[in-house]
Amino acid sequence: MPGTISTLLQAVDLCDLRNQIQKALCEFNFLEPGAFPFTERVLTKQGEACGIMFCLHGPRSVKLTAIWETVSNSVLFYDSTGQRQGKAEVDLNYQTDLTGSDQLNVELTAAH
Repeated sequence: MPGTISTLLQAVDLCDLRNQIQKALCEFNFLEPGAFPFTERVLTKQGEACGIMFCLHGPRSVKLTAIWETVSNSVLFYDSTGQRQGKAEVDLNYQTDLTGSDQLNVELTAAH
């Protein structure tokens, strides 16, 4: 992510969080939001869902990813080389499953 980022984002449900992650990946990499395919895959550990991997398929086969780890409620952003670009802390008002519509607070901070 260019520069230091310290922004508070609010999401009302998983769809809103997904849109904000897509927007963040585009902004961090100077891409037009909505111009490129955006996919996601539920991550499991021992048969239980533990996160979601989001992937923005950019120009020239560039893939930018973000992983929401639900155990620690954080989103890690990665560039096309696999280096971490930043971290977002997700503050849930109460527990939810990966398809829930609970209110979320997301705070973006630059990676150390």
